[in-house]
Amino acid sequence: MKGAVAEARRWYREAASDLEVVRTLKGAGYYAAACFYAQQAAEKAVKAVHFSQGRRVVLGHSIRELLRRCLEFEPRFEEMMAQGSLLDQFYIPTRYPNGLPWPATPSETYTAKQAGEAEAAAAEILAAVEDFLRRTTQVLTPEG
Repeated sequence: MKGAVAEARRWYREAASDLEVVRTLKGAGYYAAACFYAQQAAEKAVKAVHFSQGRRVVLGHSIRELLRRCLEFEPRFEEMMAQGSLLDQFYIPTRYPNGLPWPATPSETYTAKQAGEAEAAAAEILAAVEDFLRRTTQVLTPEG
């Protein structure tokens, strides 16, 4: 299980780092990128849960689906489904112009409000994951 703990810790640390990137991007007015990094932060955090439970491979990018698969470990993740659905919308169209109706581009489409909502949703998911990891695993210790 030591390998699982170390892998989960890596993924959670990167999720927390991505959430800081969200704040930086949002503050600089890069709202599409902030929305995407919020999605990434939540995805990595939820994948940390899977790794903490001994999963060796965790496929997929849908946070809602990853959370659904976490319900076997923690039924309270059901409360995060709306946040997962919101963030799932930011995986492709925040990065690629062809993910939006022509002639829109991500950098000209996403707003400060959307970036704030994405940040809040990701922060809620990270808080729920952190709580789970602290209560049920050795992934997050006072040193980790």
